[in-house]
Amino acid sequence: MFTLAVLLLCAASCVSVSAKGAALGPRLNNNQLYKFSYTTEVLVDRARRSKEGSAGYRISSDVDVHLVWRDPSSKDDQLIQLTISNVRVDHASKRSEKKNVLHGSTTESLLGKTRLAALTKPFLVHLKNGKVKAFYSYWAEPATIKNLKRGLASLLQVQLNTGKVIENDVSGRCTIEYKAVKGQVTRTKLLETCTTAETGFTTHSQVLGVSKKSSSVTVFTLEDGFVRSAVAEETHSLAVKAHRSTAAKVVSRQTLTLVGTEAGPLEAAGKDVAGVVKSIDAKMAAVGIMAEKVKAQYKGCPSLFEHWQDQQKQLEPASLSKATAPRSFLALIQSIRKASKDEILKVLKSASKPSLPQVVDAVTSSQTTASLDAMLEFLNFTDAKSFVLQERFLYACGFSSHPNERMLQALLGISKGKIGSTDIKESVVIIMGALVYKLCQRGECNLPTVLQVKKMILEGPYSTQVESEVQMYLLALKNSLLPEAIPIFTKYTESEVGAYITISLSALQRYDVNLMTAEVKRTVNRVYHQNRRIYEKNVRAAAADVILSSNPTYMEVKNLLLSIGNLPHEMNKYMLSKIQDILRFQMPASKVLRQAMKDMISYNYNRFAKVGSSSAYSGLMAKSMDVTSTYSLDILYSGSGILRRSNMNIYGASKGAMLHGLQVAIEAQGLESLIAATPDEGEQDLESFSGMSALLFGVQLRPVTFFKGYSDLMSKIFSMSGEPMNVVKGLILLTDHSEVIQLQSGLKATAEFQGGLAIDISGGMEISLWYRESKTSINNRGALVVTGNVTVDLDFMKTGVEVSFETEASLDFITTVQFSEYPFLVCIQMDKTTFPVSEYLKKYDSLSSGKSVLSQKSRKQLIPGSEFPLHQENSNMCKKVFDSSW
Repeated sequence: MFTLAVLLLCAASCVSVSAKGAALGPRLNNNQLYKFSYTTEVLVDRARRSKEGSAGYRISSDVDVHLVWRDPSSKDDQLIQLTISNVRVDHASKRSEKKNVLHGSTTESLLGKTRLAALTKPFLVHLKNGKVKAFYSYWAEPATIKNLKRGLASLLQVQLNTGKVIENDVSGRCTIEYKAVKGQVTRTKLLETCTTAETGFTTHSQVLGVSKKSSSVTVFTLEDGFVRSAVAEETHSLAVKAHRSTAAKVVSRQTLTLVGTEAGPLEAAGKDVAGVVKSIDAKMAAVGIMAEKVKAQYKGCPSLFEHWQDQQKQLEPASLSKATAPRSFLALIQSIRKASKDEILKVLKSASKPSLPQVVDAVTSSQTTASLDAMLEFLNFTDAKSFVLQERFLYACGFSSHPNERMLQALLGISKGKIGSTDIKESVVIIMGALVYKLCQRGECNLPTVLQVKKMILEGPYSTQVESEVQMYLLALKNSLLPEAIPIFTKYTESEVGAYITISLSALQRYDVNLMTAEVKRTVNRVYHQNRRIYEKNVRAAAADVILSSNPTYMEVKNLLLSIGNLPHEMNKYMLSKIQDILRFQMPASKVLRQAMKDMISYNYNRFAKVGSSSAYSGLMAKSMDVTSTYSLDILYSGSGILRRSNMNIYGASKGAMLHGLQVAIEAQGLESLIAATPDEGEQDLESFSGMSALLFGVQLRPVTFFKGYSDLMSKIFSMSGEPMNVVKGLILLTDHSEVIQLQSGLKATAEFQGGLAIDISGGMEISLWYRESKTSINNRGALVVTGNVTVDLDFMKTGVEVSFETEASLDFITTVQFSEYPFLVCIQMDKTTFPVSEYLKKYDSLSSGKSVLSQKSRKQLIPGSEFPLHQENSNMCKKVFDSSW
């Protein structure tokens, strides 16, 4: 036993000695000078490389490397010196003389004497076990030059055994995978794990956001213990999720190749690295291997005021339906983000009255500290006269791509202060709910201001007896989508106030079906089946929508089917249309519906042959490789033929994610007295009312009232001009992505992707007692521009690519009802006009001297207009309506 133990100890000792002697990283030979050729290049282009070649440049040089000092006790603890010389700058791809911005330039004229001298000045790298422990250079050197040196130093960092480690290099702190095979090591950098000092922001939307794919691989060839060659390639591709052809990429390559060796300087004497560095040059310091932030230079750029003067015509109200409006809007945002508070205020104060609301959109959407401070100083919320500007500011906050706690704090402060307009007071609270949702999405639900606002809106409905204030808090909760609000909505679904119920039911429909508890479902079913009291038709229809969209059980569906035939006349027809639409469009509830319809008691001619004018219909609006757009139109009439509820929705789906792009709901009640008709069950005592509510890109806006009360109704009827009432108008920043991509070469790429939408949604309702006809209309006008810009700026030279997409479109939804006879005639129209689609590609190179080269190309097409198909009954009815009108 003793002999076995001795043998094991000897074996362990031999293994330990062997491991200690093995190289953990590249080792330099004493008194030897290694001569390398080194190139680093960067290329920018659209995602699919264009025929004319990528924009970009290549920096080539010679590099001398030698050992300065080695720790006597560890061969893998080395201090090495690197010297860059014979620097050349060229285009990365072939260019004609006309398109060559570098033609006639020398390296010194490009970089300048100071930068070139700094670049060619020797620097030191402390390598220990193949890792860069310290990078020594001069603080006074330009950050760009130090970063280029860091890129070269990082290329010498390699471990010789297979495994996964965390390393620091010019890219930041990253997880690295090594794979070593016979004199070759492959290093794969997991770029998604890298942490750097420079962080950006992005739109937190699975449909409107930006996707990114990155890779970084370096292949080392080793000979005689040191690097013979190192070839690195790093690629970053960015694309707009909703339109993936709007995509750009940046490719960075490094190549270090050993040319030869010769006798080199003797190894320096010293006890440690710090002492040796000090003896070589006392001004040299450990400046860190991670890239240094480079302050952007905006030479020759116009001031914000000058930029505004150049763009203001494109932002006049008359231009909002053109693509030039959102393009100018996006350009103005970029300019505002570089401006001070005083510069922003100067533009706000000088803007004309028609263009000022658009300036407010741009300033608020910029989302900088200076822009928010400028808006808070410029707007006077005690003055009701500036209602339009205040509401545009609030809506821009609601649509903000990356709000912070301070923005929410500002709105909270406004809500606690004196506000001149009741409508603005409501909008402030409603929009705070939207900000709470966006901050919680980013994991910031426990910030002090978020907690304060959550408490306020959760307790709000119980803190007041004023109907408009309860609605305000419920709408804020609807925007917040807080799970804690579900019990509140559940309670208010059985309220005696119809507005509370419809808000609560529409809110519940927005939640994840997994949050729909048994208690919630029981409550909604009680409302639909009127187990405790009688409800209005539109309330019951909304309850049915919630049931059918929340993974209904077999019994829930069967009970819904059994109710058909016992409902008010028009609601029978609405429910039939809803069920047929679910089956035709293959919605999630279709499977259980088909099972329930096998029962002849639930599914028979007596139930499914009900007639009426109400309808529910879903259809495909557009389909591409990236996004599928669908629409739905639900229309419910009273038994007398007057519109009760109209609900239009537009959805966008991409890669399993869903975006509720638009919802416009028009409600009307208590209008039967106009035509001496009898109200339906449960609606005898309703006050005359008509209004419209809009939800845009997931944000519920403050509802608009057309009229309320009989006297208001009569005055509106006799003063109706036929002109639609504006619901929302302005410029919205849909996509907003900004990041600094730190390349392994030491160069930095800046990626900016933005999407701007100019939108005008209006709606109206006309009633003609003479012709016994009513008409409701929803008009949507919009122009969309999406741009992606990737730039690499090296102080002395800048290269970049811009990809963009733009379109202009309009969508009209018109419902005409003739109630001169029964059954009354109803015609629904949903039209889109012919619209243009344009795509652009720009590549540019420029020098600090002002010389620049730009190449661009475009592709345009017209998409023909059409009338969206609805059910055949509607087509037949429209023929009768227009024949009788004619």
